[in-house]
Amino acid sequence: MGHFIGLPAGGVEVVRRWRRETRCVPLARAELRKALVDWGFAELEGDALLVVSELVTNAVRHAVAPRDREIETRYVRLPDGVRIEVHDVCVGWPEADVRDPGVPDPGADGGRGLLLVAAVADRWAVGERLGPGKRIWAELSVKGVGA
Repeated sequence: MGHFIGLPAGGVEVVRRWRRETRCVPLARAELRKALVDWGFAELEGDALLVVSELVTNAVRHAVAPRDREIETRYVRLPDGVRIEVHDVCVGWPEADVRDPGVPDPGADGGRGLLLVAAVADRWAVGERLGPGKRIWAELSVKGVGA
């Protein structure tokens, strides 16, 4: 399902590639959980797992790309936390204005993912990446927990 292309969790970055399938979401969460424990940031687990779940789910559901193109997750250790990145090859950015995702329709099944990311992350953004597509990243810090 996923394959390792980066440093082990004891390093400063964990990079994995996943097939664009819903079953990659819990696998990406498990990889992040291991990295957080190895890096001594277990207290970030709840918020960090929420962020990666939302971003990977969005990439699986909404990224328009050939089925064989993979999603890449990057977990980067920061001095006081973690940066979570999700890369996909879709050139389209999220439909919501990423500076102000707004309020989703109360009756809608979705549309809350970026609001949740914005609520728990210290900062986040959508940007270009090397190659086609985009990356969405969020940073969480220990000092930001419970703030």
